[in-house]
Order: sequence, then C-alpha cells, then structure tokens
Amino acid sequence: MEELRPSGAPVPQAFPSLFPPGLHTIYNECRRLYPEQANPLQVTAIVKYWLGGPDPLDYVSMYRSLGNPALDVPEHWHYVSFGLSDLYGDNRVHEYTGIDGPSGFGFELTFRLKREAGESAPPTWPAELMQGLARYVFQSENTFCSGDHVSWHSPLDNSESRIQHMLLTEDPQLQPVKTPFGMVSFLQIVGICTEELHAAQQWNGQGILEILRTVPVAGGPWLITDMRRGETIFEIDPHLQQERVDKGIEVEGSNLSGVSAKCAWDDLSRPPEDEDDSRSICIGTQPRRLSGKDTEQIREALRRGLEINSKPILPPISSQRQNGMNHDRVPSRKDSLESESSAAIIPHELVRTRQLESVHLKFNQESGALIPLCLKGRLLHGRHFTFKSITGDTAITFVSTGVEGAFASEEHPYAAHGPWLQILLTEELVEKMLEDLEDLNSLEEMKLPKEYSWPEKKLKISIVPNTEFDSPLN
Repeated sequence: MEELRPSGAPVPQAFPSLFPPGLHTIYNECRRLYPEQANPLQVTAIVKYWLGGPDPLDYVSMYRSLGNPALDVPEHWHYVSFGLSDLYGDNRVHEYTGIDGPSGFGFELTFRLKREAGESAPPTWPAELMQGLARYVFQSENTFCSGDHVSWHSPLDNSESRIQHMLLTEDPQLQPVKTPFGMVSFLQIVGICTEELHAAQQWNGQGILEILRTVPVAGGPWLITDMRRGETIFEIDPHLQQERVDKGIEVEGSNLSGVSAKCAWDDLSRPPEDEDDSRSICIGTQPRRLSGKDTEQIREALRRGLEINSKPILPPISSQRQNGMNHDRVPSRKDSLESESSAAIIPHELVRTRQLESVHLKFNQESGALIPLCLKGRLLHGRHFTFKSITGDTAITFVSTGVEGAFASEEHPYAAHGPWLQILLTEELVEKMLEDLEDLNSLEEMKLPKEYSWPEKKLKISIVPNTEFDSPLN
C-alpha cells in the first residue's frame, strides 16, 4: 500500500547525513526546475521494497507545472519517481557498479498529466502506474530506453479513456544527472491510443513521438498526456499523419525486432509417429527446452522488443554479450526470456540443426496481426523478426536473405534448432504473402480460425482464436 503525504525530505544543506546521496542529487535536479516547490506532495510506499514491501519505488513526487503559454504548453502535473536508480549506495536495493556507470537501472520515470480546470491536487493513479512499470523492471531486470513502447491494453487511469498504451522518451526538462553512485536519466511516460501504438510498432516509437510533439492536443512539445483526448493523431489530421507514417515504414521499416506471442510450429515433413518429430519438441506435453546459447541468441533479437538495425545480423549462437551491453543501451542484468523453464536440459552441442521440407505455423489473433508488420516493416528491409512463445520455449524467427548468422538458407529455407524455427523468405515470396495476407489488417472482422497456404513453398499459416490456441495442429 501507499500513502500520500507532503514531502518529508529534509533540506539537504541542513541535514546532509540524513539525506541519501542518490536521492539528494535527483531532488536537487527537481528543485532546479521547481525552486518554489521544495516540499511537493509525494506518494510513498508504506513498507519500502528493501524491507519486503511490494512497491519498488520509494517515492513518487508530484509537482505543479505552469507549462509554457508561448509554446502552447498547458498547465499540468509532473510526476517523478525515486527508486529505479540507486538512492542509498549501500546495496540494500541496487548493486553499486561504480560512479561512471548507470546508477541502479540508470533511469527514473516521469509523467506529465494535463491539469483539469479546478483541480487543486494531483491525481495519484499515475504513481501506481509508475509502480507497475517499476515492478516489471525489477522482476525482469530489463531496462527501458527512449522510443520503447509499452502495450498496456487498458485505460491508464482505469476509466473509459482511449489512452491505453505508452511510449517512453527523454523528459524535456529534467537533465541527466551524475550521482555518487552513477548516472541517472529521466524517461517520460507518454500516454497513447491503440492506433498510435500500432503505428509505433509498424514504424518506430521515435517517429510517432515526433508527430505527437507537433500536435498540441495530442501532447505538444512537452508530450503532456490528456486522458480526455478522444481523437488519435490520424483522426485529428487524417491524411498528413498517415502519409508520414506510411512513408516512414516504406523508407525506414520497423525497428520492432520481436514480440512475445502465442505461437507454435509443426514439421509436416515427418509422420506424427516419428519420435524425433518436432511436434514432440514444440507442441507436446513435455517439450524440450532451448539450450542456454539458443536462449541467448533469441534474447538478443528480442531485447526490449526494439532494435536499431544498422546491420541486419542475428547474433551467432556461440556469441556471448560483451560486458552485458546491447548496442548503446545500459546493461540488462537479466532478460525476461531467461527463466528456470528456459534452462538448458539438452546440451547445446547435442541438439543438431535440422532442415525441414514443410512447416505449419500457428498464431493467435493478436500475434497474427503482426505478420504484415514482420514482412513489410522488417523482411523487405533486409531484417529479421522473432515470435517467442509466452507459453513455452517455442520460437519462430523470420529472416530475409540479407540477414547473416541465420541457420536457415535459401537452399534450406526452413531450419530448426530444437524448438526454435527459422524461416528464410525471399523478397518475391514476401510480396506474394503480403498480397495473400491483406485481410490480416482487419482481423477484428475475420472469422477464425483462418488458414493461409502456399503449397509450392510447402508453407501453411493458421490464425486461431485465443481460446483454441492450445488445441493440437491438424
């Protein structure tokens, strides 16, 4: 549980010994922005996380911002978290890794909520929203970065609002700070509609954020969330915004490299009674598990669901992360794909890569809706896309002919390594599939199950309702 109270933080200059150094530094950055609000209202965890409480954030401070009329920025409430970074430096929550690295997870969350007329105190629901995101970070030990999106599938304030998902970006006013325990940046949560989330998935989060900045009622330059916003950016300016997104997808493609999904695959090349058939690997009641090195490769392809592809390369199975780093991002201590169920049961070197002649893929409705994105936004740009099962160790990776490090090839386009299937699709086949799968863009109106087949390629895809997903493939 949490309680709301005025900030009890002592004045730093008067009580330096009582003021944790990490907290002190973040507090001073907020004080720079709001010098007249030395003691803002705070939502605080009654039982701190490091004492066994459920809420990772020690505090969420809430400031009243007057905005900037000259920039058409309205008054709003500005929320700042304390706890994702190392506040104390004594290993009670975060391991101290040095002054030059990230402090804790390296960031704190912020949120800007439009102030309603007559509102004298900030709503407290954003604090619980921030706690929910913090729980995810602490449990998975994955970090967020600017441009990431969060599929929430529910109004952020539990109302009837269309604002049901989030993008993350740098806070426009709070600057990164160097604490005695490392660097801390400030990532702002931006509430978005479902249509805007889909556009971010098909293109990228940064592109949608730039559009939101140009539309005052959808966020404006400071990306303020208005829970009463009833129109998407595409309804506000139907032609211009859609053209910008379509052009972005065409020119840049999508930087969403993978998703957790409900998916399965079946090797139609072998009879069901073959005990080595992949059905016993992927869909049986006692599936084999991915080896540790396989999990590492898929982890790299799926890390936070976002990847900037300067080079379309799948990490080789034998590779190891260097210093825990992924491109320019801060270290991630553990990935959400890593769990006890993903531990290596069969030694990696004993699981041979098999070439398959015919495959049948199965996706639930939500995952199936992302197949056109996979083909148009990824493969046509020489990239790869991975569906990782949320119910087991099954993984399906689509690769284009330009992707290095794949074990599928033009000669053998379907290849499996344990429960991990790779499918190599030529540009010609991708174009054909996009034509045939056009109705996936309106899955809500489709009667399921729905099957698509390319007999000459010995490839079949089934889209089934969630309720039927666990039934065996025919």
